[in-house]
Amino acid sequence: MSSTEHEKHNVVVLFFAQALLGAQGPVHIILGGLAGAALANNLALATLPISVIVLVSMFTAPVASLIMGRHGRRFGFLLGALAGAIGGALSADALVVESFALLVLGAAVSGINQSFQGFMRFAAADTATDEFRPKAISWVMAGGLISALLGPEVVRLAGNALAPTPFAGAYVAITVLNIVGGAVLVFLRIPVPLRISSAANTGRPLAVIFRTPKVIAAVVCAMVSFAVMSLVMTSTPLAMVGHGFSPAHAADVVRWHVVAMFAPSFFTGPLIARIGVVRVITLGFVLLGICAAIALSGEDLHQFYAALVMLGLGWNFSFVGATTLLATAHSPAEQAKVQGCNDFLVFGLVSIASFSSGALLNSYGWNAVQLAVLPGLAIGVFVLAWLWLSAALKH
Repeated sequence: MSSTEHEKHNVVVLFFAQALLGAQGPVHIILGGLAGAALANNLALATLPISVIVLVSMFTAPVASLIMGRHGRRFGFLLGALAGAIGGALSADALVVESFALLVLGAAVSGINQSFQGFMRFAAADTATDEFRPKAISWVMAGGLISALLGPEVVRLAGNALAPTPFAGAYVAITVLNIVGGAVLVFLRIPVPLRISSAANTGRPLAVIFRTPKVIAAVVCAMVSFAVMSLVMTSTPLAMVGHGFSPAHAADVVRWHVVAMFAPSFFTGPLIARIGVVRVITLGFVLLGICAAIALSGEDLHQFYAALVMLGLGWNFSFVGATTLLATAHSPAEQAKVQGCNDFLVFGLVSIASFSSGALLNSYGWNAVQLAVLPGLAIGVFVLAWLWLSAALKH
C-alpha cells in the first residue's frame, strides 16, 4: 500500500468509527439532563451526568494519550470503545433500578470513552502529509455528521424500547454502537510509536513548548471554543422543556446543532488552506457570538434552532482550526505529551462550563447562560490578535 493509499485508508476507517462512536454524544446530550432530572432529588444536579462525562475526560485524557503513545492508536481507541459499552450498560441499569448514583457512575465510565475518542482528530494527522493534514483532520471530524443524524434517531427509536422505563433502551443502544464501532477500528493501520529510549527523545520540555505563541493560541482557542459550546449546549434541552417544548423538540434542536458542528468539516480543511487558520478560528468566534445574540433575542422555537445551529458552526471553525494549529506546533516525539496536556486543559475548562451551565440555568435563567460566554470569546479574540502580532513582528 502506497503512502497516499495508507493515509486515505486510515481517514476512511476513522471517519466511520467517528460516525458510529460519535453517535453516543448526542444521546448523552439529549438524555443526560432529562434522565438526571428524573432521578435526582435536586434539579440543580440534573445536568451532573453530562458534566461528569466531561470531568472524567479531563483527568483521563493525559493517561489516554500516554497509553496510545506506548501501545498505539488502535489499542487506545478499542479500550475507549470498551469503556463506552460498559458506561452505556451501567446508565441503562441505573434507569431500571432508579439510581441517580449509578447513572453518574455510568457517565463517569463513558467519560473514559470520550477521552480516547477525542484523539481521533489527532490520529487523522499521524500518517498524513503536511499538505493533506488539514483535510484529514476535518474529514475525520466530518464523521460527526452521521453521528448527528444517528444519535437522535437512537433516542427516538430505542428510547422507549424498555418501557415502562424511559430512556433506558437508548443507553443499551450506546453499548451496541461501541461494539460495532470497535469492530471498525480493528482495520486502523497507524504504526505503534517506537519505544522512547531516553528522556532526550521526548523533545522539548512542556514548559518550553507551552511558552511558544502558536501552542498557547491553539490551546486557548480550543479551550474557549469547546467550553462555550458545552456551556450553551448542556442546558439547552432543559431550557426548552422548561419553556414548554417537548423532549422531541429538544432532540431535534440538538440534532441540527450536531449537524452544524460537523457538516462544515467537509470544507473546513480546504478553507484553512485557502485563507489561513487564524482567520478560520476568528470566523468561528464571530459565529459563537452570533449564537449568544440570537439566544438573548427570545425563547421561541425558531430562536433555539437558529442559536444552536450558529453554536455548532462556530465550534467547528474554531475547534478544527485550533486542532490544526496545534498539530503544526510540535514534533512527533512531543506528540503524546502535548496532545494529552492540551486535552486535559480543554476538558478542564469544558467541565467547569458544563457544571456551571445547569446551575446558571436553574438559578438565573437562559439569558445568564448566554452572557457567560462573552468573557471567554473576548479572551479568544485577544489571544488570536496576540498570535497575529507576534508573527507580524517576526517578519
